[in-house]
Amino acid sequence: MDVLPALVGVGYICGARVSSYLLGGAVLGWFVLMPLMVLLGGDHIMYPSEVAFNAMAPGDLWSNFIRYIGAGAVACGGILSLIKSLPLIVSTFTKAIKGFGHSGGVSRTEKTISVPVSMIGAFIMAIVLWIIPSIPITLIAAIIIVIFGFFFATVSARMVGIVGSSNNPVSGMAIATLLISTVLLKATGNTGIAGMTTAICIGTVICIVAAMAGDTSQDLKTGYIVGATPYYQQIGELIGSVAAGLAIAGVLYLLNSAWGYGSAQIPAPQATLMKMVVEGVMGGNLPWGLVFTGVFIAIAVEILGIPVLPFAIGLYLPIHLSTPIMVGGLIKLWVEKRKFSSEERRQEVISDGILYSSGMIAGEGIVGIILAILAVFGVNLSVNGILGNWGGVVFFILLCAVMIWFMFNGAKKKK
Repeated sequence: MDVLPALVGVGYICGARVSSYLLGGAVLGWFVLMPLMVLLGGDHIMYPSEVAFNAMAPGDLWSNFIRYIGAGAVACGGILSLIKSLPLIVSTFTKAIKGFGHSGGVSRTEKTISVPVSMIGAFIMAIVLWIIPSIPITLIAAIIIVIFGFFFATVSARMVGIVGSSNNPVSGMAIATLLISTVLLKATGNTGIAGMTTAICIGTVICIVAAMAGDTSQDLKTGYIVGATPYYQQIGELIGSVAAGLAIAGVLYLLNSAWGYGSAQIPAPQATLMKMVVEGVMGGNLPWGLVFTGVFIAIAVEILGIPVLPFAIGLYLPIHLSTPIMVGGLIKLWVEKRKFSSEERRQEVISDGILYSSGMIAGEGIVGIILAILAVFGVNLSVNGILGNWGGVVFFILLCAVMIWFMFNGAKKKK
């Protein structure tokens, strides 16, 4: 497993059940499918690999075969989540159309940016994306973005507002957009590298639209509860979006300069999945046998009543990422099963664990940026050769111990 604080934090926040779905998918890939491939494949060579099965290391088997199976499972899981959400999607879209043209009431807590202003802003952004030469978005792509953006933003905002962030099928929306937009671009003659780049740009914009719509919905929902003014919240959201966009762009360039996307330091699995989908549809060279194996694994998991997306993501990602996530989930399970003096005390300890986990996730991100800056200047702080794997194990145990100590002592100190 990778000794990364953020993964333990993610596991704790997700809990043992979701973490077990991730690990279950990884176990299927690494301890069932890989051994079967070597056992049955032997010295045969199969596309996309150029090496025989019995000559490949586990990492090679994953990159050549398992990740395509995982990609099919993730795509199927995303589409299934959309299908199951269809009743909510239809009701949401109907209410959005009925409310079109209403700009909000006159009271402070009902004052919002009017719908016509929002629509004009959206169309201006689509035109900007189209006319800037450095952005490979055609007129057809801009129209696709406007249509899908309006639809998925509406759906995402309502689903998150009613149920919560965990119910936002961003992966399904992004994959569905990639598939449809790639087919449309190919049908209109936009093929090759230019067409694939345009499809990736469309999927990127829609993915961000869906994610930000859900986040904004939660912000406005919280503002409603505390009595904020939606208009000023929305202005703040716009300012924050611009500031964050500029900051993220700089960080992305920095990381690429330091290590490069697709490297061991930045494997970028989600980006690789998008690339595989677009290249496969556009070029017709996707190993569809592997992809459909993943699709029907996802269907089997759905029939069993197990949430498909966590399981599929575990199948798609390397097992050394799912294992530390499971450790974080087990820590939370252990805390939840312990006896406490009161329910209030239990919630305090669990909440402190979420606080600490959030800090580990954010802290690792900050340290990653610092390391990237140092890497750009040629400074290498790697100590793997000194400590080795056992050193990593020791630090991992210490990390979990400090996390547990904080949970059980943080609430006492606050009192």
